[in-house]
Amino acid sequence: MTEKYVGYRHPKEVIKYAVWLYYRLNASLRDTVEGLFYRGFDVSHETVSQWVYKFGSLFSSLIKKKQPKRGDKWHLDEVCLTIKGKRYWLWRAIDQDGYELDVLLQPRRNTKAALMFFKKLLKGLCYVPRVIITDKLRSYRAAKKKILKTTEHRSHMRLNNRIEASHQATRIREKIMRGFKSPKQAQLFLSTLGVLRNHFKIGLYKFSATDRREKLREVFGFWSQIDQQPFCV
Repeated sequence: MTEKYVGYRHPKEVIKYAVWLYYRLNASLRDTVEGLFYRGFDVSHETVSQWVYKFGSLFSSLIKKKQPKRGDKWHLDEVCLTIKGKRYWLWRAIDQDGYELDVLLQPRRNTKAALMFFKKLLKGLCYVPRVIITDKLRSYRAAKKKILKTTEHRSHMRLNNRIEASHQATRIREKIMRGFKSPKQAQLFLSTLGVLRNHFKIGLYKFSATDRREKLREVFGFWSQIDQQPFCV
């Protein structure tokens, strides 16, 4: 018998498929509804919206507990998002292998904001980076002097191209969603998106076709076993 989450009438495999489809394949809510309908499940887009945010954040927290330690060279950058006519700054960090470490949406782009982002990174990762690479924003240097005194800081031209390219995923989803509705929604969605992108990150050119298929079996195997027992939410 197919297991169901407590309080939900659809099988948990359906909910997980909806979450995967929405976050991994850049599907809109209505695209996800259509994909489920093709599979024989008639679900409203309001229901799918509840699923992807409630279970997406839950799955991402479970994945984060099992993920390996990331690299000690951090690339940091910030990108502007406009939400309801107001400008916000999305602070993002990735390691040297392109894995997203964390994101933090803030209304400011100053030393206090940089310091808050550093603290969030250190609390979540539990280790100090060997090197941080940023743009020329002075707030990074000022915050680094207060909290990362032993870390090397590099801010030369073009060193940060890797993280600047990583903002593309945010821009794509922002366009598909026709903008974010609130800072809270943007923070929750982008945090979950980063964790799931990390989990399913294989690398198109790093492995042969056979090795890539094996890697896919591993990540999907973990995804299928992420919640062995039914639970309340």
